[in-house]
Amino acid sequence: MERPYFRGQLKLLILKMLAEKPMHGYGIMAELERTYGIPHPSPGTVYPILASLRRAGFIEPAGGGKRDKRLYMATEKGKRYLEDHKEELAEVEKLMLRFREFSRLGGRELGLVLKEVFNSIDSLSDEQKKALAREFSEFTKKIRLILLE
Repeated sequence: MERPYFRGQLKLLILKMLAEKPMHGYGIMAELERTYGIPHPSPGTVYPILASLRRAGFIEPAGGGKRDKRLYMATEKGKRYLEDHKEELAEVEKLMLRFREFSRLGGRELGLVLKEVFNSIDSLSDEQKKALAREFSEFTKKIRLILLE
């Protein structure tokens, strides 16, 4: 998933969650992981999104508290934004649910191992590269057969 668009998708999901109930940053991270299967959303991702949503007037603090425990909730402007973008939100939710299922099937692990292969490609022997090529070929054939059934 391309990063800038992914961040835009997260903005919509976070705004939706805050329209449903006030939450703090760590609660948002836990909910993103639980509901959509987003693995370990980081504070470095969530808090800048919260700041952006707040600057846009889409959310506001729901009471006091320290930064890491401050509750946020959607404003009327934020709720109108969600209403105006409900089709986009529905698409994002469908995409995230597909991502969760893909991860559940092992897709995330597959992505990690492919990244590992990519990062070590320069240090592999010719024999290792040939073995990987055979495995990739067999794997893609098997996956295509499963998809065609």
